Amino acid sequence: MAGATRGAGRGIARALGEAGATVYCTGRSSRAGAVDPRRPETIEETAELVDAAGGRGVAVRVDHTDEAAVERLLARVRADHGRLDVLVNDIWGGDALTEWGKRCWEVDVATGFTMMERAIHTHVITSRHGLPLMLEGEGGLVVEVTDGAFAGYRGQVFYDLCKASAIRLAYAMSVELADTPVTAVAVTPGFLRSEAVLDHFGVAEESWRDAIARDPHFAHSETPWLVGRVIAALAADPDVKSRSGQALTCWDLARHYDVRDVDGAQPHWDEHLDAAVEEILAADAPGADDVMLLQVRGPQIDFDASRADQRARIAAFLARHAPPPDPSAPST
Repeated sequence: MAGATRGAGRGIARALGEAGATVYCTGRSSRAGAVDPRRPETIEETAELVDAAGGRGVAVRVDHTDEAAVERLLARVRADHGRLDVLVNDIWGGDALTEWGKRCWEVDVATGFTMMERAIHTHVITSRHGLPLMLEGEGGLVVEVTDGAFAGYRGQVFYDLCKASAIRLAYAMSVELADTPVTAVAVTPGFLRSEAVLDHFGVAEESWRDAIARDPHFAHSETPWLVGRVIAALAADPDVKSRSGQALTCWDLARHYDVRDVDGAQPHWDEHLDAAVEEILAADAPGADDVMLLQVRGPQIDFDASRADQRARIAAFLARHAPPPDPSAPST
């Protein structure tokens, strides 16, 4: 589990433990020294949660930009078990680097390249050294964790490059793995109630519904367990090869495998967004948050033929209520 310190990575590690797996929980934040003083989570804590879920957690401090360190990790897995069944690339580390609101001609290039190194190069390095061990076995699953399964835009140039690259990497690997028993896919969670998101709203997992008054969309959020449970279901599916190379969503997989979140919920993020968009378009009297939602959602569904009509109506709506900014004006 590459990138298991917090968020989706921690949820996936716990769910694989729930399925009885031995999970190597890797990341940079350790009790021996954290890399982000604002976040308390560590790989050791994740490994303990894997144990509590019923599996065996093994914490290994790894900087996945360091190829030699990744080689040592896989050598250890080989020595301990002789095989690798599931490889999950969830390494990210880009939240603090994403310059939201800055356009592509305004961003800091060095910051963006650091994000790409953390979120793309690490995945390539880890797959490069994990796949040979997987190919020695009878099959396996590589999962690229991304944000959104769409071909459209994610709102910031480097963020978009990173998340779209994870999808492309899964596809590229699937082509080269076609005549092998190993499958590569990309998977996106929905509105994730990660530790950082809960902190942002000032709530705990037990009291998360208190934040719905601030953001009604939060009612359709999910814990990191859910994406972990659908990945565990994928790994156990004897027909998983039929999904090779695809960008899959947590919500569709949850329905397909009848997997539920810890509270029994089965949120479907796309259905919720489509309904929210249609409600705004029908009312034709938006608030500021409504305009922002449509400005975000419109580019996401570019190239989606099934939503071409909705895309056109969003564009017309925004032309009436939110004229595009002057591209020559500096961002704030």
